[in-house]
Amino acid sequence: MNIEAIKNNILELINRAFAKSFFDIQEDFHLVMIADPSNWGNFSFECFPFTKKLELAPGKIAEILEKNIKDENSPILEKVEAMGPYLNFTIKNDILFATIIEESLRGENKKINHQRVMVEYLSPNTNKPLHLGHLRNGALGMAMANILQATGCKVVKANLVNDRGVHICKSMLTWQKWADGATPQSTNTKGDHFVGQWYIRYALEAEKDPNLEQEAQVMLQKWEQGDPETIKLWEMMNNWVYEGFKATYARFGLQFDALFYESQTYKLGKDIVEKGLKQGVFQKTEQGGVVAELPVEEFGLEQNGQPKKITLLREDGTSVYITQDLGAAVLKFQDYSLDQSIYVVGSEQNYHFRILFWLLEKLGYAWAKNCRHLSYGMVYLPEGKMKSREGKVVDADDLISQMENLAIKEIEKRNSEKNIGQEEISQRAAKIALSAIKFYLLRVGTEQDIHFNPQESLSFDGFTGPYCQYTYARAKSILRAAPKLEGQTFQYNLLGNEQELLLAQKLMAFEQAVSTAGETLNPSKIAL
Repeated sequence: MNIEAIKNNILELINRAFAKSFFDIQEDFHLVMIADPSNWGNFSFECFPFTKKLELAPGKIAEILEKNIKDENSPILEKVEAMGPYLNFTIKNDILFATIIEESLRGENKKINHQRVMVEYLSPNTNKPLHLGHLRNGALGMAMANILQATGCKVVKANLVNDRGVHICKSMLTWQKWADGATPQSTNTKGDHFVGQWYIRYALEAEKDPNLEQEAQVMLQKWEQGDPETIKLWEMMNNWVYEGFKATYARFGLQFDALFYESQTYKLGKDIVEKGLKQGVFQKTEQGGVVAELPVEEFGLEQNGQPKKITLLREDGTSVYITQDLGAAVLKFQDYSLDQSIYVVGSEQNYHFRILFWLLEKLGYAWAKNCRHLSYGMVYLPEGKMKSREGKVVDADDLISQMENLAIKEIEKRNSEKNIGQEEISQRAAKIALSAIKFYLLRVGTEQDIHFNPQESLSFDGFTGPYCQYTYARAKSILRAAPKLEGQTFQYNLLGNEQELLLAQKLMAFEQAVSTAGETLNPSKIAL
C-alpha cells in the first residue's frame, strides 16, 4: 500500500457513505492533509460544499457520514470523527508508519509526468556581470528544473544569452573611445566586471554628450550589416564576459543543457515578422517599421483612445527584444520537441510575455498555449532596487564572497576550541554561503519581493539554509550510528508519539508538496 492508495480508500468510503445516506452525487471529493495529526487526525474532508444540494447543515452531513463510515469497520482507520463541518480521519499507526517508511525508502513518486519541458532561466546581458537579481533567477530556474525532474519530466535547462543589441553596443562604444586598449588581463579584472565598467561609463558620458545614443544605434546597424571591425570588437568583448560568466556559473552551481544566443535567433525572428507581415497579422508603418496592433479586449487602449501597438522591427530595419524572442520560441519547440516551455523572468516583464504569447498564437503556433511565464518579484537591498546602469548594484561575485566571509566568522566563533584547518573552514563557508543565499531566495512565494538580509540568511537557527544543512548533518549522523536496515523486521506499532506522528505527517506531505510546486511553478511550496 502507498499514501495514494490510502487516500483513495478513504475517498471510496466517503463515496459509499454518501450513496447510502443520501444519493450518489457524482462529485470529485478531495481530502486535506492536517498539519497537527496528534489532535485532529491525518486527513480532513470538508462538508460545506454539499449543504445547498443536500439542504442540511455541514455539521449534520459530517455526523451522518461519520456513522456510515464507522459501520464499515475499515481496517486502515483508527478513528473517523465529525468535528463541526469537517470529517477527520486518523490512520492506524502501524499502517501509517509502515506505508510512509517503506515508501520513503523506495523513494518513489507515484504521480509521474512524462512531459518534455524546457526551463529557460538567467538570460544575462553580455554588457555587465551577474547581480543579486540574477541569483534569484538562477536559484528559481535550477529549483524548478529539479522539481520537475522529480515529478518525472524530461527537463532541458536552457540559457538565452542576450549577446547583441544597442545595450551591448553601448559598452563596445565606450571601450572603443576611452579604453586605450585596456583588457581584463592588463587591468587584472574579471572579464564580465571589466565590460560592465564600460557600460557604467556610457551612462556617465551620455549625460554629457547626448549624441552617444545615436552613435550606439549606428554601431548596432553596422553590427547587423556584418561590418568586420564591429563584429571583431563584439566577439572580443563578449568572450571576455563569457569567461567571467563561466566562473560565476560554477561557483553558484548553475547548469545548462542548452545555450541560445540572441545573435543566432534574431534573424529567425525577423523572418517570422516578415512572414506575419505577408499573412496580414502585422502591419508596416509609413516610416517603414513593422508593428502589431494589440486586441483592445486584452490590452486596452492608449491614452489617446487608439488601440495599442507593439513594434517588431524599427524603421531602420533593426530588430527589437521581442523579435529575437519570437525566433527563440520557435527554435526551442523545433529543436527539442517540447511539451512545455517555461520562462523564468522577473515580474517587470509580465506585459512583455503576455504580448509574446499572444503574438505566437496569432501567428498560428499551436504550442503557444504551452508557454508559461514564471514571474517573480524584485530583490531589494537597504538602499532600494538594484540599478546596473549607474553601478549601484550588488554583484553576484561580490555578494557570494561577502557571504563566505560572514560564514567564516560564524564557523570560527562556533568552533573556537576545535582544531579545524583554514582550508576546511573555507570549504564549509562556501557551502554555507550558497545554502544561505539560495534558501533565502526560494523560501518565499515567487510573486513576492525580497529584501535580502545577509545576516538573517546565515542564521543557524530557524527558517534558513544553514539550519537545513545542520538538520541534514544531524540526520546523516543518526543514520551512521544506526544499525544496518537490510534484513531488519520493523515493529511499526512501537511508533506513535507526538513527534513521530508529526514527522510522519511531514513525510506524507512531501510528495504532494513537490507535485504542487511543479504545477504552480513555486518552489516555496516545498520550503514551507
